[in-house]
Amino acid sequence: TARGDCFPDEDGDTTMLSVFEDVYSAMSDNWVIWLICWGVTVTLVVAAVIDGYKLKVPNWITFPMIAGGWIASGLMFGWTGLGCSLLGTVVGLGLLLPAYAIGGMVAGDVKLLAGVGAWVGAGITFRAFLVSAVVGGLIALVMVLYRRKWSHHKNQFLMILSEILVLRDPEQLSKIAGERKSSMMLLPYGIPIAIGSIGYFAYMGLLL
Repeated sequence: TARGDCFPDEDGDTTMLSVFEDVYSAMSDNWVIWLICWGVTVTLVVAAVIDGYKLKVPNWITFPMIAGGWIASGLMFGWTGLGCSLLGTVVGLGLLLPAYAIGGMVAGDVKLLAGVGAWVGAGITFRAFLVSAVVGGLIALVMVLYRRKWSHHKNQFLMILSEILVLRDPEQLSKIAGERKSSMMLLPYGIPIAIGSIGYFAYMGLLL
């Protein structure tokens, strides 16, 4: 198994330096890591199912997830743990906030990744996000091919890219995206977040 950014060292202490390190140490007997990652996993699965059906992740999942991460990190690892948790939350928000600002994503998905960050820290959240982005791209590609509207979505993508490069105004871009929403293929991004994060947990041995 492996240890993540804001988890304790072998002597039980945490350091802010560990937030920026990519080095993982074997800690097969650390049940805290296992419990945290499984708790996040279960929450992500529930959120993904709801997002798949309703195209939104409700606040009753995201807000307690974020607050719970702060409280648990503070209680278990002290002020350093709380600092790691807060930094993870900021990173989770920051990674998806640009897409939300231009109308390309709903707030629930942004808060869901922030919730992941609150529990597992900045580094793991960033790497899980990278996996999620790949998963999201693959799912979107499959959806386009299944609907056989490649030309339509290609032109729509090029139009959106052009608007981003030309307008550079998040408020205006968000308004345009809202007007175009009915003609767009909607991807419940809670699903890629769940698959990418859980897949990364499993690959790093954080669920075993």
